Amino acid sequence: MINRFLGLFSHDVGIDLGTANTLVYVAGKGIVIREPSVVARNKKTKEILAIGTSAKRMVGRTPAMIESVRPLKDGVIADFDATSAMLDHYIKKVHESGTVIPKIPRPLIIIGIPSGVTEVERRAVADAAISAGARKAYLVEEPMAAAIGAELAVEKPRGLFVVDIGGGTTEIAIISYGGIVLGRSVRIAGDEMDEALINFFRLKYSLLLGQPTAESLKHSIGSAVATGKERYAVVRGRDLESGLPRSVRLSEGEVREALSPIVQEIVGHIKDALEEAPPELVEDPITCVVRGCGKLLTDRALLEKIHVSGGIK
Repeated sequence: MINRFLGLFSHDVGIDLGTANTLVYVAGKGIVIREPSVVARNKKTKEILAIGTSAKRMVGRTPAMIESVRPLKDGVIADFDATSAMLDHYIKKVHESGTVIPKIPRPLIIIGIPSGVTEVERRAVADAAISAGARKAYLVEEPMAAAIGAELAVEKPRGLFVVDIGGGTTEIAIISYGGIVLGRSVRIAGDEMDEALINFFRLKYSLLLGQPTAESLKHSIGSAVATGKERYAVVRGRDLESGLPRSVRLSEGEVREALSPIVQEIVGHIKDALEEAPPELVEDPITCVVRGCGKLLTDRALLEKIHVSGGIK
């Protein structure tokens, strides 16, 4: 009864609890939080010192008594207490404004989780949400949430193919009739790409890059295929021969070469999923042309845009 009453004054939220980043969506407001999934705490007392962006800035810069941890690994909870503290922090943060909000908010929370998690891992996420103050926690598989977020018609009787590459997992799924017909949760994703970059440039230039630098390099000039115009980025790392800091100018091609093994592995899993897809969900190629003509009948803007030639008048 108390939880229900407090819920009337709480903001219901949706959370993408990711390995690398956590995003929070508040009903009626949109995305209000987008921060790294990092917690800084005292190693001995476990006192929380920083969460999110401020905690990530501390990575590699803290004394021995302070540790910066990522509470989730490969899309699942690796540190329950840190995850609970992080969720509690963000729930309180979205309830800071306003004068009628109770000191102890009790929101309804919907959390995206990898499709391949075990029942124990599901329970850990739900427990962490309840521990952080949720009056009720719903779990939705990430590929389904991603499809809905992309405004795809997930409830219709046709196959929708979704690939979501996150920090800890790559989610591959075929969706139809509001459910996941075939799903794969591959624990190869952004973290492995960062590691591939670190290893590649350590071997090529004897240069040791930090994880934040590798991640920034991936985002700035990373690509799976050539973009047509070569881009460059200057990174700073530690020279393994001299032990001194050194800067190197890297090309998009070098970054693509470093990422290629990881990208190809993900592509291999995508191919496997397509091969396993039920034949009933594969589009009928015989009817593609007539369905295309039918679509143009109802979409006159598209008809004009593709420059369809006129007929005999």
